[in-house]
Amino acid sequence: MHFDEVAIAFNEIEQRSGRLEMTDLLARIFEKTTPEEAERIAYILQGELRPPYEGIDLGMGEKFVLEAIRKASGYPKSRVEKEFEKEGDLGLVAEKLLAKKQQQSLFQKSLSVLSVYNSMFKISRFRGTGSQTQKINRLVELYNNATPLEARYITRFVMGQLRLGVGDPTILDALSVSHEGDKSLREPLERAYNLCSDIGYVARVFLEDPKKIQEFKIEVFKPIMPAMAERLASPKEIIAKLQKCAVEYKYDGFRIAIHKKGNRVEIYSRRLEKMTHMFPDVVKAVQKLKPKDLIFEGEALAFNQEEKRFYSFQETMRRRRKYELDAASKKYPLYVFAFDLHYLDGEDCTTSPYLERRKKLESFLPNGQIHLSKMRIVNTAEEINSLFQAALSTRLEGIIAKDLNAPYTAGKRKFAWIKLKKSYGKEMDTIDAVIVGYYRGKGARAKFGFGGLLVAAYNDETSRFETIAKVGSGFTEEEMEKFQKMLEEDKVKRPPVNLDYAMEPDFWVHPRHVVEVAYDNITRSPTHTCGMENGKGLALRFPRMIRIRDDKGPFNATTTKEVEEMHKFS
Repeated sequence: MHFDEVAIAFNEIEQRSGRLEMTDLLARIFEKTTPEEAERIAYILQGELRPPYEGIDLGMGEKFVLEAIRKASGYPKSRVEKEFEKEGDLGLVAEKLLAKKQQQSLFQKSLSVLSVYNSMFKISRFRGTGSQTQKINRLVELYNNATPLEARYITRFVMGQLRLGVGDPTILDALSVSHEGDKSLREPLERAYNLCSDIGYVARVFLEDPKKIQEFKIEVFKPIMPAMAERLASPKEIIAKLQKCAVEYKYDGFRIAIHKKGNRVEIYSRRLEKMTHMFPDVVKAVQKLKPKDLIFEGEALAFNQEEKRFYSFQETMRRRRKYELDAASKKYPLYVFAFDLHYLDGEDCTTSPYLERRKKLESFLPNGQIHLSKMRIVNTAEEINSLFQAALSTRLEGIIAKDLNAPYTAGKRKFAWIKLKKSYGKEMDTIDAVIVGYYRGKGARAKFGFGGLLVAAYNDETSRFETIAKVGSGFTEEEMEKFQKMLEEDKVKRPPVNLDYAMEPDFWVHPRHVVEVAYDNITRSPTHTCGMENGKGLALRFPRMIRIRDDKGPFNATTTKEVEEMHKFS
């Protein structure tokens, strides 16, 4: 397939706001592709070259793309920078200047989907001395053979700013529509994706043989999308919902999935990032476990043996540092509290009831640093409350109640798991919100260049972000400096294309960072768009920043549906 067909479709999608229209346009593309091309296009739509857990980054910043546009177009640097200041989008700058470029290529050839993808993959592999020059030259080569419209989307892709607003659900819908003419295969496609976290692989397998999606199997070293818990406000509501159930401590640590095959071990975060090198002590402990092939999930948490208390989330997160791992291992000894089993020596355990998975987990744990999460089966609200208070007394954040008969719901938020945290039902609750913008500092904050955040919830039904609060308090001076530096790198001149907003910050940013925000209650407000009804959205009253959630990505943030449920209790 020629890449200009994809670019034309992307341009049409960019003009649409409805998910159904986007789905149909993508379905037409998938109808024409080979399985290999579908795989590459699915990755490009995600803004990735490979699944996120492989950690492949193009590594091209703004100044390098500006230089590539300058070299390909023949215009001076001042002209390119002037156009960028005017347009605020390097994709549009590339399109405009390459349409009028002063130097025409003598041997221009049409680009295919595979040639564009392969060139961008090569860009990502350049390392060491001279690598930036090699990356620029490879991009110039692409520009020399690209139409102006192709150049727009090539540029946006290498900048990580595709701006189509297409989420994973839309890609899965489009695959189903491309084969069936409707969304009837969406559920098995979604299940396959949740079991491997690799949308390109799912697209390729589906186009090779749709029947394989119905029989999709878990594979070691392809991380599973984590299950998510719903929330209720009290032990009475939990018992009313689940009746007899299991109750586990909710550990305020670093959620990880551990994969083992023979002596090889890989550890993935809840964001599906490979974190193996951060936890050498955990790797050694896992290698000693009896099962040969294994996938299980747990919470990694630092523990103070002398004081018999758990370290805070922030202290545990210091184990993520790339340097001084040995010192961190000694200062913050880490324990993994395993709470679920996904795969055991060839058997997919996700379809088994919770209690059966737990018993299998208990058959080879505890072992050294790896413990079982504290769990008890209860029948009454009083028993839940007793365990809840016991968890709080050890400085944990609460409990998780689990349906004894429920399978593992990969990638979904269901009442199979229900969380009860220490803040529920009191004067303060928290949500995990995505940063979509920030404000200049004023008064005493002027020296930091940072005065607050605009944050959003994620609507998983529309694949859009919806603003919920302007957060101006709860920051230390150190955090204000950190936010300014961190967000300066993500600053863009236009709002994210998949954001619904009614108020504007001083600066927009890519929706990629998550923060935990406390608030007093939730009210209706015309200035925010979360769960909009009759011109008013849901907004947090008196929001305060608690901490950065490095362990969560934007699509793991609190959802609009959750906020609507929480509003009922406000």
